[in-house]
Amino acid sequence: MATQSSPADVVIIGGGPGGYVAAIRAAQLGLSTVCVEMDKTLGGTCVNVGCIPSKALLTSSEHYEFARQHAAEHGVRIDSGGLSLDLVTMLKRKDEVVGQNTRGIEFLFKKNKITWAKGKGSLRRVDGGLEVTVSGDVATGGPPPQDKIASYAAKNVIIATGSVPIELPFLKFDEERILSNIGALKIPSVPRHLIVIGGGVIGLELGSVWRRLGAKVTIVELLPTILPGMDDDVVKECDRVFRRQGLDLRTGTRVVGGRREGDKVFVEIEKDGAKETLEGDYALVAIGRKPSLGGLDAAALGLSLGRRGEILVDDQMHTGVPNVYAIGDCVPGPMLAHKAEEEGVVAAETIAGQSVHMHYKSIPNVVYTWPEVAAVGLTERQVREDGRQYRVGKFPFSANGRARTMGESAGFVKFIADARTDELLGAHLVGPNVSELVAEVVLGFEYRASTDDIGITVHAHPTLSEATKEAALATLGRALHI
Repeated sequence: MATQSSPADVVIIGGGPGGYVAAIRAAQLGLSTVCVEMDKTLGGTCVNVGCIPSKALLTSSEHYEFARQHAAEHGVRIDSGGLSLDLVTMLKRKDEVVGQNTRGIEFLFKKNKITWAKGKGSLRRVDGGLEVTVSGDVATGGPPPQDKIASYAAKNVIIATGSVPIELPFLKFDEERILSNIGALKIPSVPRHLIVIGGGVIGLELGSVWRRLGAKVTIVELLPTILPGMDDDVVKECDRVFRRQGLDLRTGTRVVGGRREGDKVFVEIEKDGAKETLEGDYALVAIGRKPSLGGLDAAALGLSLGRRGEILVDDQMHTGVPNVYAIGDCVPGPMLAHKAEEEGVVAAETIAGQSVHMHYKSIPNVVYTWPEVAAVGLTERQVREDGRQYRVGKFPFSANGRARTMGESAGFVKFIADARTDELLGAHLVGPNVSELVAEVVLGFEYRASTDDIGITVHAHPTLSEATKEAALATLGRALHI
């Protein structure tokens, strides 16, 4: 074992979106920075087995479905050879996209002179200071030779250990037939029947991929609706559109048992007292994720944990333990990559002595189905239950010129504004490319804009963004095109 610890201003444990962005920002601020990551590549769940590969498959499957179902509407006819699916190439492209992103992060580490300590990090207090020990063989996960153990005397530590998918006790992940998001990204052939347990973001996105490619997809959701927590109007529109697309949505349905038998998976469900057994060749369990501390001993470190096992922090990402910060999925709040990134920036800038804090009002939430879903702020139900007087404005994409040229009529933009001040309280978008449109609204939230501010802003014609302008005007009772 190393006899002397190398000094570092900041050591980050975890190289996911929060960790690697925190490392880059800390290095930009002139701090000597080490990032500990035990996986073979940087980027964490998001880049390797989450956001990036799933969006690559979503995009590829959207192209396939467009060619199969909608190209003829645009005067594009498939030749006499017909249309075929090359799943091997599609999966290979997904892996190439992931590789481009992970190599990009490595380049940024080298550019910013960040040390990537390859292995598993542990944290302890030594003589009143912080020591991070790095151990573990990245390639095999086994115990390393003695000369592969590194130790760092850290002035500050940022914990960015992320989260892991939640298992069902009777359907443990084997990533062969009973899948988490990891296994669902590399199914070797199109399933005959994919059973998805969970009607949230991951279940709907990955379920949509395989439905487009030809699988029968059944989504089982315990709660009364899909997309729990989303605005009621958004949920109704998505339920209608997804059923029309061919997803078999079983809401208000409990999974009471399940098993794998060879190449088949059986999932036992119950609704209103009636029981049924679903038979599929794969089951994706997407019932949520839970914080992971990456093996760190919270009690020994003095970290305070919440009811889900998350590390409690203040608005500067400080844990309450001197010089120890935490960010990302292992702290409270939505488990979103962009939220983790911003927390990483706040933690790094706080360590550097800047006066910054994290606030969550303006964090967007996006679902990359088609149509896409995006939201920021409060739902109408939340505003109503708060007793606040408000106005609502909606504009459908069916009345938007650019959407018509695309053949995209589903969805809408919806604004909720304070009835007295016109300040934006919530925005909810369903439609084509709304993951991009929501950025304008987020900027408005950040600067406490009103719907009038957005409504009087000139938007280029013809663009999808005009639906945002019109919805803002509708909130004021003066929409132009409906």
